[in-house]
Amino acid sequence: MNTVIFRTFAPFITALMLLFSIFVLLRGHNEPGGGFIGGLIAASGFAIFGIAFGVQAVRRALWFHPMSIAGAGLLLATLSGLLSAVFGVPFMTGLWVYPHIFGVEVPLATVMSFDVGVYLVVVGAITSIALALEERDDG
Repeated sequence: MNTVIFRTFAPFITALMLLFSIFVLLRGHNEPGGGFIGGLIAASGFAIFGIAFGVQAVRRALWFHPMSIAGAGLLLATLSGLLSAVFGVPFMTGLWVYPHIFGVEVPLATVMSFDVGVYLVVVGAITSIALALEERDDG
């Protein structure tokens, strides 16, 4: 599927999907969505970009190997869960801090860092699978 129209619109579609995936990730704390669905949306955006421009273009756009992204996400999600054990509460208990950034109180939680970890695991794993399948088809 290498039409001029598809190659023209693929970067815009990919950018829009990545932006929407971050919205779904951030919204998922209080409403449906979160790291898993947001990661699937982002991986789908990379898959569209790969179909339009090839595997090497996606690898250049990612900067890191997809499995490295997944590994970093797994580490972040694990550390988010283990942080509660350091404070003597059950595993995966949400911990909150309220730092003041530019005079505004910003609530930060281990729940959000866990969701970001899940997001990175899904983006890395699914993108890696999609790139492997695309490479296989290219011969």
